[in-house]
Amino acid sequence: QVQLVESGGGLVQAGDSLRLSCAASGRTLSSYTMAWFRQAPGKEREFVAGISWDGGSTYYADSVKGRFTISRDNAKKAVYLQMNRLKPEDTAVYYCAADRTYWVTPARARAQGEYDYWGQGTQVTVSS
Repeated sequence: QVQLVESGGGLVQAGDSLRLSCAASGRTLSSYTMAWFRQAPGKEREFVAGISWDGGSTYYADSVKGRFTISRDNAKKAVYLQMNRLKPEDTAVYYCAADRTYWVTPARARAQGEYDYWGQGTQVTVSS
């Protein structure tokens, strides 16, 4: 079993940066694909970024490409999302997710149904 806890959310202004963290307890994450998803008010949850078990492959939604960076530290059982040049449309609850399958494709990384564990989320609010 894996428990995921997100942190680092908050209220910022457009153009600011935030770094989200996802800390895992329980089993090691070293063989898991990890991802960040988000859900804005009144909208469905959507993929933001994903990373392979070794960090060798990363995947991004078009809306965040070039502004967000996903990374991981398997020794610390942590995953991060560096968010730069934030926009009001980035306002959402951000969720960390883990997929027990180590192999990943671009399509699989984006599929919510493939993820086995989810955190409770952290709120990010970007004011204009």
